[in-house]
Amino acid sequence: MRRADTRDLDHARELAAEAAERGETVLALSGDGMIGALADVLRDMPGALLGVIPGGRGNDLARVLGIPDDLDGAAAIIAAGHTQPVDLGLVEDRQPDENQRAPVGRAFVGIASAGFDSDANRIANEAPSWLGGLVYLYGALRALLAWTPATFELELDPPGERHVFSAFSVGAANSKTYGGGMRAAPGAMLDDGLLEVVVVESIGKLKFLTRILPKVFAGTHVNEPGVKVFRARAIALSADRPFTMYADGDPIGELPLRVSALPGAVTMLTPEQPGPAFSGS
Repeated sequence: MRRADTRDLDHARELAAEAAERGETVLALSGDGMIGALADVLRDMPGALLGVIPGGRGNDLARVLGIPDDLDGAAAIIAAGHTQPVDLGLVEDRQPDENQRAPVGRAFVGIASAGFDSDANRIANEAPSWLGGLVYLYGALRALLAWTPATFELELDPPGERHVFSAFSVGAANSKTYGGGMRAAPGAMLDDGLLEVVVVESIGKLKFLTRILPKVFAGTHVNEPGVKVFRARAIALSADRPFTMYADGDPIGELPLRVSALPGAVTMLTPEQPGPAFSGS
């Protein structure tokens, strides 16, 4: 087994591509940001295999897959060698080139979102490391203080619907959780070829703080009147002011953007009985 310390995400992507070309399994001791970057590289490499050992602050993909947060437990899953095709999400320019044969843009494993989430992610990324998993809640509370309403235009494909919302955020979810266990999209599955699209409408800061934010950890916020949920293979998203879209905790593009599902785009090492990540679970 080869071991390599990564300097940054670009270096990690290079190492993953080299390992996959040698026919080696790529193992990531990291959080979702690096896992998403590695999956983005490996989706274009037939036969590539990706394993995860949780090593970040949130570890949301590992949590959803049922990979334990301890080294021995995660290593046992790697050693068992059970594999599972996993969907990815893809973020690209809103008007992609129709002549391109293969999807371009950047892939992610978890949830891509913009709006209030953009501010919360930026603050969380700048926060001190000693906050640990609380960094995402810290980011949300800080972002709420300065938040002003925004208008988003959302087009779903299919069914070809167009919606305009005054909203806090719009998320396109490949997986269920983000932000260290927030079940933002409790119905999202990693093997259905669809995105779960969650819109949190502008309901006022007090209601957001008391009715939405506390329920996100259980996923019951989707039952609130101010939350809309859609399912689609792809969405096109724009807003009435600039927003950076974040995915897997990292900036991935500037609105307007298109987000689509890539069915079975990467093969991963998972528990034989994975967590509630797949439609057959």
